[in-house]
Parts: sequence; structure tokens; C-alpha cells
Amino acid sequence: MDTPILRNKLYLYLTEFFAGVSVMAVELGASRLLAPYFSSSQIVWTIIIGTIMVAMALGNLYGGRAADRNPDPDRLYLRLLLAALWIAGIPFLGKYVILLISALLVNTVNSGFLIWAGLLSCVVIFVFPLFLLGTTTPSLARFTVQSLDDSGRTVGRLNAANTLGSILGTFLPTFVTIPALGTAVSFLIFSGVLLLIALAYFLSARRHAVRCALTLVVFLAFSLLGAQGSFAFWQKDLVYEGESVYNYLQVRDEPKQVVLSTNVLFGVQSVLRKDGGLTGLYYDYALAAPVLAGVPKAGAPKQLILGMGTGTYASQCRTFFPGLRSMGVEIDEKITDLARNYFGLDPEIPVVTYDGRTYLSVCGERFDVILVDAYQDITIPFQMSSVEFFTLVREHLKPGGVLVVNLNMRSDAPDSINAWLGDTVAAVFPWVATVDVPGTTNRELFAAETNLFSGFAERAAALESPELRALMIRIARELHPHESAGHVLTDDCAPVEKLGMEQLDSLIRGELAGYRVLLREQGLSALLAG
Repeated sequence: MDTPILRNKLYLYLTEFFAGVSVMAVELGASRLLAPYFSSSQIVWTIIIGTIMVAMALGNLYGGRAADRNPDPDRLYLRLLLAALWIAGIPFLGKYVILLISALLVNTVNSGFLIWAGLLSCVVIFVFPLFLLGTTTPSLARFTVQSLDDSGRTVGRLNAANTLGSILGTFLPTFVTIPALGTAVSFLIFSGVLLLIALAYFLSARRHAVRCALTLVVFLAFSLLGAQGSFAFWQKDLVYEGESVYNYLQVRDEPKQVVLSTNVLFGVQSVLRKDGGLTGLYYDYALAAPVLAGVPKAGAPKQLILGMGTGTYASQCRTFFPGLRSMGVEIDEKITDLARNYFGLDPEIPVVTYDGRTYLSVCGERFDVILVDAYQDITIPFQMSSVEFFTLVREHLKPGGVLVVNLNMRSDAPDSINAWLGDTVAAVFPWVATVDVPGTTNRELFAAETNLFSGFAERAAALESPELRALMIRIARELHPHESAGHVLTDDCAPVEKLGMEQLDSLIRGELAGYRVLLREQGLSALLAG
């Protein structure tokens, strides 16, 4: 305690405060680092929180033992110096670690690929720095407590400082640094603050000057490399890459289409075909909903799109059903901006920035068609999958109105996520039918209160557009009633992440065989290019 700066308890409390800031900032940063590769589902959050809690617990144990055995402040601040350096390296090195672990697991894992890949990535990248940060509180307690008379008060203040720091570390990345500056810069900001705390101690103590200089040099190198990196560093056709409060976002300009993706390993969210017309994707099949609802018809028909995305479906409806007025609800305002700037969404098509279910709760309008397109890989919002939600949808449909739901992980298994969602819709609507989209994993579900399907073929044959008419006639042949097994998702019990993970795992397992051959014969670069 001969170091002058340690005589100032405010500095010790600041150390505790910024350790708390760093822990929560790293935890939130971890979710954003992993989400583009493994989704942001509750399962991924469970992996992150559980891993970090284990790391912190081990750090607490080690820090207490180390402080009793050798109460040298140098050891604590060297650990903070190392933690700051490690965190600074995450934006640059983390994505390579994730891709390396994923490539290794392609050859070794037959089930639970995303869980194992996410867990191992989280352990390798985040356990060590969080373990080091976990040593802070017991070490500072040893330096700060001067007598048993004030030990409780002092430890309480330390914990309060850590908790206040955690609060700031929770809100600041989510609402300020990540949306404005991105995940990489956020890691660098909070690691930089931690670095300054440690450097202030060593400058005051006038010790370890060489270590501090080397750490500063490496930190600056990580800052330059990490701030310029990309999650999908192997892709050369990105015209936009950024982040919002809700998503990692990338727009790819390909020869025949423009693609929005929120995940760099699997799946896309929206596609715009440059040649116009039908896309060959699920949007085309969803066009059966206006036909089922009798559009075109008098009375200015309206449709609501929950999960507007980049507006491909709304744009197609504008082309094939000029009299149908569309409006969208999209929770992520940045996606709407991308829709206007890169995907040609007509500015006359209104988009409300809101949660889909919340919007229905306050909306007084009724619609001829409601499209639910809010499900993405295993990131299925439970509040938009329950019987209560679909009851709310039914209340916002006009007589003869049609609900269409895009199910993106189709399966014929009786206990799959699609079966559960279909059964839940069938608990609300008497008429439910589905059709699979060829060449994709999508399945379109249509529901109505009256039997609109019996006359669908006739309405399809009367359409003016030859390409739309041909598609609708084919859908009329392939559309089949949904047979409910009585599975119902409710607001109280909707295990959509578990069901979705099981189905996604099955889909991935079918794809891994080809990836294994590609990786074995041509290497990692060929795997990424494919």
C-alpha cells in the first residue's frame, strides 16, 4: 500500500466501478459478436450468461485466495492490464476463432452444432478476461478494508460501485456505443478505459514501465486492426455493413440480386431480384394470400405486414395487385432505412417502427390480409407465436380476410416447430392450409375463418398476369390442409427456441456432410467461399 494512488479510496472505488462496467459491456458485446454467426436467441444468451457467470465465480475464488496469499496490488493491476489487452483483441481475433471452431466442429459434431460451436467460442474468447475481472472485488477488499470495524461498510461500497458500473455497462453499449459506433469500437472503448485505470496505477507506482509500453503498443495495434474488420471478412460484395439496436446488418450486391442478411453463417432475411417480377422465393408463394382474400376487389383492400424487412413482398404486391394498399411494421428502423436506400421500397408504402404484437394491440384498423414474417432461423419471438397472438390477428382481419405466415424451417415431423405453429394457428382459425416452397426450407401457412380454399383454383385462373396465374394454379394443386395434433403455444409456455434449435440442428446436420467433403478436399477458404 506504499503506492500513493492506493491511499485514495476513490481510485479503488473507480477501479471497482469500471471493472463492473467492463464485465457487462463485454457480456453485451459477446451477444453481438456471436449473434451474426449463431443468432441472438435465448439459447445463445443462456450460453453467454452461464459461461460468464462461471468465469466470474472462478475469478472471485482465485482473487480471494491470491489476495490472502500475496496482497500485492501489482498483481491485480497486471491482471487488469492483461484483461484490457485481451478484450481489445476480441474484435480483431474473435471472428477468426469463431470460424476456426466452427470449421473444426464441422468434422466432429453430428448434433447440436450451433450449441457446441457457440459454447466453445464463448469459452475460448470470453472466459479468460472475465476470470481476470472476477478477481477484482476480493483483491480490492483486501486493499481497502483497514479494520474490522468498517469492513462491512467498505465491502458494501465496493459492491455498490461494481453494481453501478454494471448498470452503466448495460445501458451504454446497448443504446449508445453499439448502435452509433459498432461492436468492435465498443469493445475498444471499454477495454481502453480499463487500460487507463491500470496504467494510472503503474505510472503512480513507477513500476513495470516496459510492460505498460508494450501493452499500449499492442492495444493500439488491436485498435487499428479491430476497428477496420468485418464479421464476414471473406466477403467482397458487401455494399453495407453495420449494426442497430437489434441486429447486425449486411447488404450484399450480387449479380442477380441484392441480399439483406443478419447472419453471416446461415440464412438471409430479404432478397431483391434485379430483373423484377417473381423472385422464385417464398414471397411469390405468399402472394396466394391476396388471391385467397379475393383481391382485387372493391372497397380499397388493405394488408398489414408484420416483419416488413426490406419490403420485397410489399413491392411485389404493388406490382401484381395495384389496388391493394400495404403497410408494414418493422421493429428495426435501420432495416427500413436499408429498404429505402438499397431495395427500392416505395416511399409511399408506410412502415411503422414497432413490435408487431404491440402494434396490433393499439391498432384499430382491420385488414384483408395480414402477413406474419417475423420468424428468422431460431430467433422466433415467442410473443408472436402464441395462441393469444393469433387470436389478436384474427380480430384484426376483415370478414373473408386471410392470415399468411412464413415458416422458415419446414419439417414433416409431428413435433417440429412448424407443426406446433400450425396447430396453434388451427386452434384459432377453422381453415388452415400449407404449401412448401421448392428449393428452400420455407413453408407458407394460410388461415381463414371461412373456407376460402375451395374456390382458389378458379380465382387463380382468372388472374391477368400470366406468370402469377401459372404460379397460383400450381399452388392450388399443392396446397393441402393442415392436420392438427393439438399442440398449442401460449404466452405462458412457448418453447420456440428449443423447438427451433432442434429443427435447425436437423437441417444443419443434413448440410454438414457436403461441408465436410468441401473442407477436407479444398480447405477452409473453399468452405467460406461456398
